[in-house]
Amino acid sequence: MPYANEQCLRAREDFPALSRSLDGQPLAFLDGPAGTQVPGPVIDAQNHAYRMFNTNTGGEFVTSRDLEEAMWRTRETVATFVGASEAASISFGANMTTLAFSLSDAFSRLWGDGDEVLITALDHEANRGPWLQLQDRGVTIREIAIDKQGYFEPDDLRSKINQRTRLVALNASSNALGTVNDLSLARKLSREVGAWMLVDAVHYAPHIALDVQAMDPDFLFCSAYKFYGPHVGILYTRPGLLDTLPTNRLCTQSSAAPYRIETGTLNHAAIVSIAAAIEYIASWGQGNNLRERLTDAMGQIYVYEHELAAYYCRRVSAVPGVRIWGPDFSAKPRSPTVSITSGKISTDDAVKNLGAQGFCLWQGHFYAQRVVELLGLSASGGLLRMGVSMYNTRSEIDRLLEAIERLAA
Repeated sequence: MPYANEQCLRAREDFPALSRSLDGQPLAFLDGPAGTQVPGPVIDAQNHAYRMFNTNTGGEFVTSRDLEEAMWRTRETVATFVGASEAASISFGANMTTLAFSLSDAFSRLWGDGDEVLITALDHEANRGPWLQLQDRGVTIREIAIDKQGYFEPDDLRSKINQRTRLVALNASSNALGTVNDLSLARKLSREVGAWMLVDAVHYAPHIALDVQAMDPDFLFCSAYKFYGPHVGILYTRPGLLDTLPTNRLCTQSSAAPYRIETGTLNHAAIVSIAAAIEYIASWGQGNNLRERLTDAMGQIYVYEHELAAYYCRRVSAVPGVRIWGPDFSAKPRSPTVSITSGKISTDDAVKNLGAQGFCLWQGHFYAQRVVELLGLSASGGLLRMGVSMYNTRSEIDRLLEAIERLAA
């Protein structure tokens, strides 16, 4: 049965946070782009880890071995989630930003004067700042331009990539505008000049099934807390590549992938619960194995989220003074994230008013600071962003629309 309203209502029973209310009104968690709520099985998995094997890896005793087995099973499950061929390509960190800075430190030992890195004007600062700091080593940073809807300018990419380019860092989907980018041109051109391609898939991974073998990145980031899991960052590295990088690590740390970039003791209980988040998503699909169930479920949930976000986009664009930023919903694929501004009220005032009514929303630049700057919205408070997740309903969207209409009036 397709994922639809009936399935959504059933899923909502699995998320304890959805029972919260404010002044008698249920909270509406429409802030998925900033992080989703967590279902019971993920909470149970983390609690189980604390109860049964709260220790460290590497010990010659049962709880340590149990932890190591659970950690490796999680790497295998995450590899299935991203479509990777082996668990050793999956590394964990505190968050995507920390992992990106670790990679940047490694790159700084490889590159210097005459080397170039391409970043984009679209990206979250976590996929800009770590590479911009390479300027301190003499690396030239070039920025790929974007159009008003948030798509990369292909001609600008072609004009800036060259034989000195060492890295092309770009995102699969914009957390500010909802754009989903076709990375095939970047992959083709980066291969031609021998550059690595690094993909920020943090906003993409919750909505569209990843397939790193088809996408073919050298590095890819995602974050489990965006797809119903814990606050843990994930790095996929093309098999064999991580072993060649001069990463920061203690002499006691394993030099092999996937451990080579994992500094110190990890948040084991959180990490092992990532597998529960992925298995939870897959439980809504059908197939003969986890990958098939996962891709089936994500395809169905994508349709549900897309239709709900398109409904909001269509209705809110009719409110006097409201402007939509980013592509319309004729664009497919597109993430179910909609950002607006209103000529009647500032985004700061709007989000405070809506928050007092129980709507969990964000305003500003969402760390995609350069995008908001180029759109000319920095001085006016940036964007008001709504994002749909698998547990959101039409009634929540209607409530939000009514509240925005009252504000506009």
